[in-house]
Amino acid sequence: MTEMVRKPFSFNRVLIYTVLLTAAAVYLVPLVVMLLTSFKTLGDISSGNLMALPTHWTMHAWHKAWSTACTGVSCEGVHHFFWNSFKMAIPAVLISTGIGAFNGYVFSKWRFRGSDLIFSMMLFGCFIPFQVILLPMAATLGKMGLANTTAGLVVVHVTYGVAFTTLFFRNYYVGVPDALVKAARLDGAGFFTIFFRIMLPMSVPIFMVCIIWQFTQIWNDFLFGVVFASGDSQPITVGLNNLVNTGTGVKEYNVNMAAALIAALPTLVVYVLAGKYFIRGLTAGSVKG
Repeated sequence: MTEMVRKPFSFNRVLIYTVLLTAAAVYLVPLVVMLLTSFKTLGDISSGNLMALPTHWTMHAWHKAWSTACTGVSCEGVHHFFWNSFKMAIPAVLISTGIGAFNGYVFSKWRFRGSDLIFSMMLFGCFIPFQVILLPMAATLGKMGLANTTAGLVVVHVTYGVAFTTLFFRNYYVGVPDALVKAARLDGAGFFTIFFRIMLPMSVPIFMVCIIWQFTQIWNDFLFGVVFASGDSQPITVGLNNLVNTGTGVKEYNVNMAAALIAALPTLVVYVLAGKYFIRGLTAGSVKG
């Protein structure tokens, strides 16, 4: 029998794994504390330590956070804020990604006079702070009749997100051989035929990048939600803030933690299920040949 070959002890490997495990623990401890606290009663929270397991596991805090917790003057939980975020995020993600794909195709394969200047101006939009556009965007939404509406939030996030999606798609399409587009032109394919028949089918990796990026940014946004929305159109981040800052006597940390986990759940699911596609999409086309 062939003897198993044992790998020599490597101090560097042990050090690397130690650092990685330590970093993972540092990032996971707050999540573990939140999760344990959300299943505790107020008695467990006041008498135990943060890392202690609940004496009595209960879903009461989750139920209250979802349906009966007070978020200001209303005591209906965060469920309507949660669905508002989906109503805002899904169309904003799809529209901004679609526009970005089209813009990236134009700026990479159909150059025209002034295209570099226009692309540079759009690229500049990636670095404009949120606070700079608050007043002009509020005035614009008011003139459009979209102030304090979910549709208005969609417009805001599409406007701000197109600069990023255009950058992502343009950089991806630059790696597509120009000869492929020229060959399609010689065969009689036009502008839109090339886009829909050639470019889009090979764009799945960068679509995943933009969808994950945009969904995460839009779902987690608080500033636009609190400024441009009110009442029934506010997203989950604003609802969570209202719940935590609503004073009703005893501070219910278990309910607050449950609400925070509800707010974070969609982005956690996206990263767990599609995180590998995000990395693949970012690196796709980075090496030619």
